Amino acid sequence: MSQIVVIAFYKFVPLPDFEELKPKLKSNLAAIGVKGTILLASEGINGMLGGSQDEIDAALALLHSDERFADLEHKVSYTEKIPFEKLKVRLKREIVALGVPTVNPLLKVGTYIKPKDWNALITDPEVIVIDTRNDFEYEYGTFKNAIDPKTEYFRDFPKFVANELDPQKHKRVAMFCTGGIRCEKATSYLLDQGFENVYHLQGGILKYLEEIPKEESLFEGNCFVFDDRISLDHDLK
Repeated sequence: MSQIVVIAFYKFVPLPDFEELKPKLKSNLAAIGVKGTILLASEGINGMLGGSQDEIDAALALLHSDERFADLEHKVSYTEKIPFEKLKVRLKREIVALGVPTVNPLLKVGTYIKPKDWNALITDPEVIVIDTRNDFEYEYGTFKNAIDPKTEYFRDFPKFVANELDPQKHKRVAMFCTGGIRCEKATSYLLDQGFENVYHLQGGILKYLEEIPKEESLFEGNCFVFDDRISLDHDLK
């Protein structure tokens, strides 16, 4: 196993003090020694951090010490060299930008599908499978028979839904993304648009690759990641 551990995490949770949280979180994480990027908004937290196993354990302990992040889940991958130049904590309007203020994953969200149950769902001929990531990410790799919305930005997703999907025609819709965060908003948006049976891969592609044996995998190609590693294979390397 490589010496650098990389974790990806997010959580939608009300953070009315997100601006005040930034300097405290950054100074404490800097003292631990991890690098990476964390986004904070009034709707929650989204981040990736890298460091030694001890540093990552300490960073997770720090995050979990805030009761709002006590049950924060994370995905793990490994690398030989830390893929981040420094530690950044940034303030945003949204932790993932869909640009539709009425969408709130805390109020409604699609049905979570665990990685072990994902293959059975997406091979059901009555299920339409949609990759909610952007076009260049799709090119690196995707699930077998998944639809590419051909979006340049996640903000383009509502236009794809309006032009290509119909709640009367598409009765069961399964969606996935890198770590799960985009699907939180994508499924919430579809429910707002009248779709009834909407599913998403819990933990995203990263959790699927972490838990599903390579010989059983329906993911083809590599998974694009937003750091210096560019993409990960099925072994998360």
